[in-house]
Amino acid sequence: MHMDGNSKRSGTEGELGVSAAEQYVSSVRQKTSRELRAERIILIGLLGFPFLGVLVGTRLLWTNGISALDAALLVSLYVFTGLGISVGFHRLFTHRSFNCPRWIRGVIAIAGSLAVEGPMIRWVADHRRHHQYSDRAGDPHSPRLGVAGAMDLVHAHVGWFFAHDMARASYFAKDLLDDPMIRRIDRLYLVWMFLTLAVPTLIGFACTGTARGAFSALIWGGLVRIFCVHHSTWLVNSVCHTVGSRPYRSNDGSTNNFLVALLTFGEGWHNNHHAFPGSARHGFRTWQIDVSWWVIRSLELMGAASDVRVPDTRQLARRKIQTKEAQ
Repeated sequence: MHMDGNSKRSGTEGELGVSAAEQYVSSVRQKTSRELRAERIILIGLLGFPFLGVLVGTRLLWTNGISALDAALLVSLYVFTGLGISVGFHRLFTHRSFNCPRWIRGVIAIAGSLAVEGPMIRWVADHRRHHQYSDRAGDPHSPRLGVAGAMDLVHAHVGWFFAHDMARASYFAKDLLDDPMIRRIDRLYLVWMFLTLAVPTLIGFACTGTARGAFSALIWGGLVRIFCVHHSTWLVNSVCHTVGSRPYRSNDGSTNNFLVALLTFGEGWHNNHHAFPGSARHGFRTWQIDVSWWVIRSLELMGAASDVRVPDTRQLARRKIQTKEAQ
């Protein structure tokens, strides 16, 4: 199924026009003091414990190396939860770039939830807000707005989580709020947070029969894996709006970055994505590795995905920037 490129957006670069400002007021709300306090406690835990896990993992690696079981848990859960974010939260639920049966939607939603990047509906609302205001006032995590001076990259990567405003789910994600299954998965976020650590721990204990094996699996398959998934995802917000190539016209500073694409199963082809936000495929060239697209295409070939949206060659050519940088 073919598609068009960027949707139209109001306002001018770096500021909101009158109509856009009115739209902003209806789409974003200020967090209450209670929400801010609760969120900051949770965020400190979500950022701090995985980092602590990396420190412990480094110590374990230095003294004992890493077992085949721990390496398998780290890699397999990284792939499962990372694809849950890329294929699920992003391409399926945020941009609706393809459809699939309800049970597959549920599995993908749970996979993304196990990445513990926040409740699913809020993740989608934040990302749709990013596209509506990309690299303009209102973008929650642009590194190009000068909101933090020399710390702009830090703000785009992680600092924006501590902001005083948030996207209204009723404005940006009403379709998900209207879906009972998705609402249930979203409400069970604390359960997914528990299971994402409990599952590798139990596997480690079951395979080794020791508390030490369970603890090692918790570190590698739990905390280290969460740290890796988090920061690879957040590189899209920071690095892929500052460093890389821009082969296609888009109304922002999005870039393609090969290394980020490798880490995020194709999300690093971010300029491609912003030029064609509704596309299920982000890597348009043969050499642009896009594992998430391979998954979606495989589902389509098996009859488990439909209405898969990709731009055709004419649409790609129309948005192509004819410069040496775009070659």
